[in-house]
Amino acid sequence: MNITPHNIVTLGGVVIGLSLLTWEVVTWWPGAKSATKPKQLLRLLPFALAWLYGMLLILSAGGALGAAADYSLWGASEIGDAVLKYGAGGEAPEVTRSSNLVLTPGGHGVVVVATVGLVAVWCKRRGFNWMLFRAVLCGICLGLAGGIAGVAGYVLSPAVSTAGDAIVGLL
Repeated sequence: MNITPHNIVTLGGVVIGLSLLTWEVVTWWPGAKSATKPKQLLRLLPFALAWLYGMLLILSAGGALGAAADYSLWGASEIGDAVLKYGAGGEAPEVTRSSNLVLTPGGHGVVVVATVGLVAVWCKRRGFNWMLFRAVLCGICLGLAGGIAGVAGYVLSPAVSTAGDAIVGLL
């Protein structure tokens, strides 16, 4: 199998994804006593949903959405690699998972519906929401990663594909 550079996650891409996740958690953190209260946890919900959406985008097999996710992953990996190399003096090996997850046609339908939902949120708020952008990019960066960083992709892909296929089956 010949994988193009756009489908490869390097340690730099994972560092960017984890940095975006860290940014969100640090800016959200209300303190140890309040962190587990439902009201505080609900404040993380938009980020979590957009993060999972970003993972779905990178699992998309192609099309305009998949290409946008591929180029975003490539750019984030390049920036992260440069930061690791020139900022910390480290290396940036590939950390792409060894097994490939693919969405079914129903799963791709869910991605399109989720995209419409995200655009609706941006339009409703009458402006671009940087938190949602960071969350989507975080999901893109971590969606193909092996190990613990990409574990949500292992669960998300079959769940979304099954749900999408079940909806298609009802039609």
